[in-house]
Order: sequence, then C-alpha cells, then structure tokens
Amino acid sequence: MSYYVYIMSGYSRTLYVGITNDLVRRVFEHKHKLIPGFTSKYNVNRLVYFEQTPDVRSAIAREKQIKGWLRAKKIELIESSNPGWEDLSSGWYGTDSSPSAQNDRRGDGSE
Repeated sequence: MSYYVYIMSGYSRTLYVGITNDLVRRVFEHKHKLIPGFTSKYNVNRLVYFEQTPDVRSAIAREKQIKGWLRAKKIELIESSNPGWEDLSSGWYGTDSSPSAQNDRRGDGSE
C-alpha cells in the first residue's frame, strides 16, 4: 500500500497539508467539498505537491514535519517541484469526475 503526504492550495495560496492512502479519492473530496472543514471553508482545492511512501509511519512523521515548518519553507518545497503552482490533479477525472472512473481508466483499479 502507498501513503501520500500532500499539500493543497487555493487561488489565494492558502495551504493545507494532509496524508492519505488514496490520493485520487482525497483530492476529489477536497475539490468537491465533500468533507466539512478547513479546505471546504477556504476553497483549498488545488493539489500543488505530494510525496509517496510505502510506510504509514514515515508518512505521518513527514506530515508532522511539514506542518511544523514556517510558511516560507512550505512554499520553497512546493516551488522546488512545481514552480508555477499548477494543479497536479488537473485532468485526473476527465469527463467523469468520480475517482472510481479515474481508477478504471488506469486499468488496475489502484493508484
């Protein structure tokens, strides 16, 4: 199983750091405001950074590390791999915007 540490952003560059074992599903939930909270309240709906690891403990430790950083260091991390702050999930959902449809298009039913 894979685990992901990810950073979402809104157009105003409000940041949210999270962890999941299903990045496609979790980003879908953020984009469609399916779970009440910070990201839905502040319209944080663009995936701007993510890392993958096979170990849940490593993912949790990395999430806590990034959350403890100053904003400037988080921005530096994002811009090291995504200088234009592009939505890395752009095109994931095609015309059928459900996460299961995306998995079906991959043919293996997984990330």
